Amino acid sequence: MGSNKILVVDDSRVIRSRVKEMLPPGNFEVLEAKDGVEGLKVISQESLSLIMLDFLLPKLSGWEVFQEIQRNHIWQKTPLVLMSGRKEEVIEKIQEPFEYFEFISKPFEQKQLVAAIKSAMHKAKLPRKSVNLTVIQPLESTEMSEVQILTEKIAKMQGEINQLKKQMAQIVTWLHQRAS
Repeated sequence: MGSNKILVVDDSRVIRSRVKEMLPPGNFEVLEAKDGVEGLKVISQESLSLIMLDFLLPKLSGWEVFQEIQRNHIWQKTPLVLMSGRKEEVIEKIQEPFEYFEFISKPFEQKQLVAAIKSAMHKAKLPRKSVNLTVIQPLESTEMSEVQILTEKIAKMQGEINQLKKQMAQIVTWLHQRAS
């Protein structure tokens, strides 16, 4: 096994395998996680040389994992490559230019992957602005943040359900009017 560990967090087994195949041969071990919760668990348990993170993930999104990484002064130093087929969704949350990590659009070729990794390694060495570190307050524990995130998601989903119920009632009313 290699001394350098690379974590690939993506819900697609195909993408995880493809990244593994595209990585140049070397002295490293590729670890995989299929969702954000699993990804954070590996990040907290392993000393990683690189994190490749899909932005759209089940259980805990790539955005939420990214925020957790930014909250932790040690994890921040790990080179990070964000991956997504929808760059516009990434830009909604994180404004360009991406100072401390690299972004790669899916699908990508080996040449693009290698360039993104090199760029991420360079960016991870850059000194952080103290403003960014004070904006995000550290959480008490990962479990607490997961509960908080799930609670927020439930509240959001409940709002969406209520909106759908309202729309359904309007459609039913409209149908009854048309049938009369």
